[in-house]
Amino acid sequence: MSKLPVSVLIPAKNEQANLPACLASVAQADQVFVVDSQSSDRSLEIAQLYGATVVQFHFNGRWPKKKNWALENLPFRHEWVLIVDCDERITPELWQEIAIAIQNPDYAGYYLNRRVFFLGQWIRFGGKYPDWNLRLFRHTQGRYENLHTEEIRNTGDNEVHEHVILQGKVGYLKNDMLHIDFRDMYHWLERHNRYSNWEAQVYYNLLTGSGESGTIGATLFGNPVQRKRFLKKIWVYLPFKPLLRFLLTYLIRLGFLDGRAGYIYARLLSQYEYQIGVKLYELRFGGSLNLVPQTELSPPDAIAPSLPQPEA
Repeated sequence: MSKLPVSVLIPAKNEQANLPACLASVAQADQVFVVDSQSSDRSLEIAQLYGATVVQFHFNGRWPKKKNWALENLPFRHEWVLIVDCDERITPELWQEIAIAIQNPDYAGYYLNRRVFFLGQWIRFGGKYPDWNLRLFRHTQGRYENLHTEEIRNTGDNEVHEHVILQGKVGYLKNDMLHIDFRDMYHWLERHNRYSNWEAQVYYNLLTGSGESGTIGATLFGNPVQRKRFLKKIWVYLPFKPLLRFLLTYLIRLGFLDGRAGYIYARLLSQYEYQIGVKLYELRFGGSLNLVPQTELSPPDAIAPSLPQPEA
């Protein structure tokens, strides 16, 4: 099987459950990097078994995070990079579309639509689909935005909700990328507990008008991501957000059509919104949300591990 001239970037940490399926789905790429954060499970062994190049990332607690660091430092053999999380899969149909898309000289990147599975079921309603993510782009022309959440502990070392700012024209691919997490509900809850720290800081920045420089911006008449950012700036001022989140997800956006999984998903999102609100209250009036002391921060050059050399 001939390989496509694409470099794949997979950020990872303790992902032994998800990595085999993820790596199998990107086998058509000519180059695959797994950027690891000192995993303690079999992630490294699995990545090497599938022929991926493993690079260790040591986070300094501030900036850059993992994906931006990788875009700046990895020796990519190809101009096109495809960013895939461990719980995501690239289907054969999407690979066929990618093979054609990267030959178009007019585009600098493409949005991929993500199909999210929860409790073994595709969450088709509730506002979760379509879910556009800019994941395929010319690596010299795109970097993740900085939403200025570095002061908060326990948000992870990887860009999760930040979006790519791309210099150039952007297109949309038709075939879906799959999001299937093989880990249990404990990991979903643990992950969203960390995410709520991040979201609380973003809400705080929106309320105070800080941290908007260097982002994709917010406009009602922009792309889907810019429209979502615009609506979030309104959302942050609304009362009863946990209840509104449930009603919006389960009723207005027809989440009830996803059955029991849709109901559970809507309830969990409502709980997630409540966690964000409590942590936002702590930020505004309690003065602390696990702020990182300046004395704990490493110098910028402490995050530069040795890199693999590109093949001749």
